[in-house]
Amino acid sequence: MSFTASVTKRDRKRRLRSGREVVQTRFVLNFRDPQTRRRKQLFFSRHKDAVAMRDAMLASIATGSYSDVPSSSLTVADLVEHWLENRRREVKGGTFVSYRQAVHYITGPLLAGTKWERHTYARTGERPPDSALIEMLGPVRVADLTTADIRSWNRALTDHVSAYTANVAKKFLKAALALAAEEMQLRVPAMPSQLGRGRPKPRKAILSPEQVGVLLEAAEDDWRGLYYAFPFLTGVRPSEQLALLWDDVDFVAGCIRIRRMQERDGSTSEVTKTAAGRRDIPMSRRLRRMLEKWHQPCPPEPHGGPRRVFPSLGADRSVNHIKRGVPLSYVNFRSNYWRPALLALGLPYVTPHSARHAFISTLQAQGIEVGLVAKLAGHANANVTLGHYTQAVRGGEAAVAALDDAYRSRPLAAAIVDLATGK
Repeated sequence: MSFTASVTKRDRKRRLRSGREVVQTRFVLNFRDPQTRRRKQLFFSRHKDAVAMRDAMLASIATGSYSDVPSSSLTVADLVEHWLENRRREVKGGTFVSYRQAVHYITGPLLAGTKWERHTYARTGERPPDSALIEMLGPVRVADLTTADIRSWNRALTDHVSAYTANVAKKFLKAALALAAEEMQLRVPAMPSQLGRGRPKPRKAILSPEQVGVLLEAAEDDWRGLYYAFPFLTGVRPSEQLALLWDDVDFVAGCIRIRRMQERDGSTSEVTKTAAGRRDIPMSRRLRRMLEKWHQPCPPEPHGGPRRVFPSLGADRSVNHIKRGVPLSYVNFRSNYWRPALLALGLPYVTPHSARHAFISTLQAQGIEVGLVAKLAGHANANVTLGHYTQAVRGGEAAVAALDDAYRSRPLAAAIVDLATGK
């Protein structure tokens, strides 16, 4: 059997917030699997590990024991790096950065200290004197990894960081192990069950339907009203809202097409958070009115770029303002559009993302089936909708109609009559 494998060096430059530039080096073993004939890549932190893996593969093929080799050499860090590379082209840049930050809690080491000390250490490499580094799962060989190891790691992460961080890291570890089992035919340990059972889970603060109704009534008379009303009527993420173009608003079909997200620098990425994030959201009657009213006066991009639905409007309504029409950053949106609206109406402050929670919870409370709610929210799995976004417990047009009615003060019975009669 003909078999060739090469080891290449891959350097990635990264600039820390301190301004210092660091280089992350990985050694990649490139080969075509002799059993499936598919091209594969394995990632290693050290050159000698990649070479040893290549030599072991060559020897195993000669002796006919190829399938036994990967599990004897690969570490958890190798599998996590392979999973990251697999995800790189499937998510937007900002999401990938958050993935890389999160998997550090899997590979380690973890600084035993305060949140700020860990933050400083991750970006500068500086740590307080006499501080300890806790070994995570990175150096552990997959062949030696057990369910008990994963449970112990998760508990340590919960104790030193938080239950939320431990849960996110566990989710990524599970995905990395599953990918390895599928692509490399590795035997991986079962994930421990009932981790964190019994711990209270804080509920995200959201506005009640009555409070949202007050906000929406005010928004229809406010020249900036669509900016803070839109997420309550569509359930979009802030990055999806700020990236929306008028080309994505289809008045003929009566829907809004979510196709991109905004990065931190104001540029747009032609991918959504997940594949399920590419979706069409029907317009409610109220939303259509507001969009049609805003379409003409919405300022164009000053340099001739695509027209955004939510560009920056500047500090006032002057058509000559220097920032009028340019991309609106999330920080600007939150401080100059979102927060002032809640303050002016005497409503409690909630985050822009909480509008997404309110959208999903209200639809659920109105009896819309969870599968449809998940589709409108851009969730690939309805369990995410139920487990993380629902705070109360058939078509898309009926769903948004129910949403409009939920944000009115009249009885629910009248809303149901409207839906049944098509009003």
